[in-house]
Amino acid sequence: MTHPSPPPAAPPPARGATSSRIALVLQVVLILALVGLVWWAVQHALDVLRARGVRSGFDFLGDAAGIPISEGWPSYSPEQPFWRAFLTGVGNTVRAAVPAAIVAVVLGVLLGVGRLVPHRLVSGLCGGYIHLVRNVPLLLQLLMVAFAIGALLPDPTEPLHLLPGVWLSKAGLSMPWPAQGEAGWFVEWPEPGTFGVTGGAALSPEYVAIVTALALYSAAFVAEIVRAGIQAVPEGQWLAARALGLQPGQEMRLVVLPQAQRVIVPALTNQLLSLTKNSSLAVAVGYPELVSVANMTIGNTGRAFECIAIVMAVYLALSLAIAALMNTYNRRVALRGWS
Repeated sequence: MTHPSPPPAAPPPARGATSSRIALVLQVVLILALVGLVWWAVQHALDVLRARGVRSGFDFLGDAAGIPISEGWPSYSPEQPFWRAFLTGVGNTVRAAVPAAIVAVVLGVLLGVGRLVPHRLVSGLCGGYIHLVRNVPLLLQLLMVAFAIGALLPDPTEPLHLLPGVWLSKAGLSMPWPAQGEAGWFVEWPEPGTFGVTGGAALSPEYVAIVTALALYSAAFVAEIVRAGIQAVPEGQWLAARALGLQPGQEMRLVVLPQAQRVIVPALTNQLLSLTKNSSLAVAVGYPELVSVANMTIGNTGRAFECIAIVMAVYLALSLAIAALMNTYNRRVALRGWS
């Protein structure tokens, strides 16, 4: 006589699923704790300010600002409220950071590639530029550029002709720009006159100084990131490209740089974040970006805590937007199946 076999035991829960649930719970608890800590800190600061008779709150954003902002987009006048002044400051920050980032990436790629070429003069010049710029504080470079614009460039009545329609002088940089007339849109070209260059788009000396300094400074760091990414490509890929008969330029453009992006893009994201935050140094040369607007608002209203909170929130939002954009690009250029 044979006994029936016992039913099979239920399989134990997967260890990986349990660990994931514990990690999720811990993350939720940590986020709630951080939110509670920030809320308590804000309320405590507001209570202290009220106890000392200092007005607090963000109600001042609707009052007429009365502070001057020399340039920017969207347009602003002192009769408009403080929130409009902050919006113009944010626009000026983005207006300076975006072109500086574009120039820094293009120049950084050229310097990074140039440092690896076998020509000693080219690699030496690229290496010298990188070491010099990386080891000098950005604030000093910004002041040097502003001094050069104010002291070395010609007067507005005798501008320097850089390119067709592009003029440079102590008054800033003038370039062609679309304009709307009775017959529709057309390109307006600047022309030198008796009192300076008129027409087109005029960029102030302060704006030119901050964009130039940010671009030149960040390009040195981007060059090192590009150099490291290129050197991370396995030697076999270089040999395979040569075996296919590719020219050196094709080898770099079609084989090496696409593979180097998996190393370059994450580090480049950090550098672009630093560039955006470094734009706050523009206050040193009088460019009316976000921090400059906040300083003027504090002087007029005394709402230091609120203005600093607005500046922190704006820079956090800009950083998150840049990180999201670069992460999306990183996923698109990542090598499939690469571990």
